[in-house]
Amino acid sequence: MRDYQKLDVWKKAHLFTLQVYKEILPIEEKFALTQQIRRATYSIPLNIVEGSGKNTDKDFVHYLDNALGSTKEIEYAFILIRDLAYISLAVYESVNKSVNEIKAMLIAFIKFLRGGGKA
Repeated sequence: MRDYQKLDVWKKAHLFTLQVYKEILPIEEKFALTQQIRRATYSIPLNIVEGSGKNTDKDFVHYLDNALGSTKEIEYAFILIRDLAYISLAVYESVNKSVNEIKAMLIAFIKFLRGGGKA
């Protein structure tokens, strides 16, 4: 998996997003960001559930990949709200720890299934 935080394009996009939120968007826009975080959060277990109902491990892995994508979305959203000073560093670290644990579990499960293991 790529470390997007090392990509120059991600760094530029993040700085641009900070600029937009700090200088252009009204304060109520942070509520839209909260809604997006919530959607991404429940997307993780929903994708796991939906994928578990598929007939093949390949199909299941597709949904697990979607769940993994949602963890990355949450990870970035919390970097953004940390850098906007909407949350404390302690809250950020707690959420980041949980997200990293879920990512690790998803990655291990995906590797297991791609290696021929059965769920």
